[in-house]
Amino acid sequence: MKAGEGITETLARYISGETRRPLPREVRRKTVQHVADTVCAIVSGSALPAGAHARSHVAALGGLPQASVIGTGLRTNVLNAALANGMSGHADETDDSHAPSLTHPGCSIVPAALAIAEARRRSGADLIEAVALGYDIGTRLSMSLGGPRFADRYHHSSHAFGGIFGCTAAAGALMGLDGRQTAHALSHAVQMASGNRCWIRDPDHVQKAFIFGGMPAQGGVQAALLAEGGVTGAPEPLEGVPGLWPAFFEEARPEAATEGLGERHEIMRTSIKRWCVGSPCQAALDGIEELTRAHGFGPGDVAAIRITLPAQRAQVVDSAMPNINVAHLVGLYLVDGNATFASVHDVGRMADPRILALRALTRVEPRPGARRGEQAQLFVTLKGGRELQREPRPVRGQPDNPMTDAEVVAKGEDLILPVLGRRGSDALLSRLMRLEEEPDIAALAEVWRPGAAGGDGARP
Repeated sequence: MKAGEGITETLARYISGETRRPLPREVRRKTVQHVADTVCAIVSGSALPAGAHARSHVAALGGLPQASVIGTGLRTNVLNAALANGMSGHADETDDSHAPSLTHPGCSIVPAALAIAEARRRSGADLIEAVALGYDIGTRLSMSLGGPRFADRYHHSSHAFGGIFGCTAAAGALMGLDGRQTAHALSHAVQMASGNRCWIRDPDHVQKAFIFGGMPAQGGVQAALLAEGGVTGAPEPLEGVPGLWPAFFEEARPEAATEGLGERHEIMRTSIKRWCVGSPCQAALDGIEELTRAHGFGPGDVAAIRITLPAQRAQVVDSAMPNINVAHLVGLYLVDGNATFASVHDVGRMADPRILALRALTRVEPRPGARRGEQAQLFVTLKGGRELQREPRPVRGQPDNPMTDAEVVAKGEDLILPVLGRRGSDALLSRLMRLEEEPDIAALAEVWRPGAAGGDGARP
């Protein structure tokens, strides 16, 4: 930061590329994984209720055919595409998450960047730079507001607030905004930053998809377009009085917005979910897989199961939705020997007598002294009295236990096969995992809609 320079100006110069350095190779590769993971979540989500609602909404609006509604044959303007793809990206609990900021960066930042990259015919390498930048800015802005504390104290959605700044940064960089224009874009983003935690009462995972993915993606693209068109904004919108941080001064820590900028890349601290279930359930599935493989027991050998979680997480996992009900998911894994996208979303399986019998043996309890975000602890008592235990530790896909390219592809296949079919899925995943070689993002439209690559997906 220059002497006398405000934080908004520092961020604007960084986003515009004035002070940014090329990404390290490992950051670029991790970004490829997150783009691939998010695109697969969008394709899968396009067939779920939130994605279907978004598709119907933007189809009715029409618009210039600038960008794809991924997983469908629709094309629309960049604002509508960002909205629809953002909602599809969080139509389910399959997208990535960044724990320190309490955000899901991919479901908003990747759709915003894809819309602009496709419309402006930018390359895969350009997209990678913009997405990594969006993660750096969006997560830092959320952390500067307090992250989880911001959400708890003010009942605002850290996911939406962080998302719009990440999307503004990614879109602005792809559009080539200069420092002055970027500062105006950030000012517009401050005005549009919104989102209330009433989403926690959303029983259908539709408004939540809008708040986490669609709204910030569309807002960030809008902020960048306004600035590109010459629409000016108030100076120092973040730090000035009145401004963003002074509005939430009890938890705000403005210096977090620039801490480690250019050195610590936040995409490296972002998790990819191995299992297509809610975050609090990930460790329980890791644990039951590990214990059954190590000790060779089946559902008929189980006398009791106990799962402990931090209090806040324990409240979430007793859900009517199968992919967020941890007792159901552990029983499902024991019965099936796996937990696929299809099986964890099969509401009918919640009435499966074999799973219900295991649920009757299962207790889910808050763990005294556990900190928010800690993982599940799993205890399995076998008939005969032997007790097996799996302690809380980083789940597969977290920064301390990252997934391989092969695991990302395997998860992606599970997500997109029902929509794109085998040929379409293979073609899309192959292109995504070689994203740095892609000369024109618009060409990906050849493979991310049903039938485009000779696919045999279920939905036209």
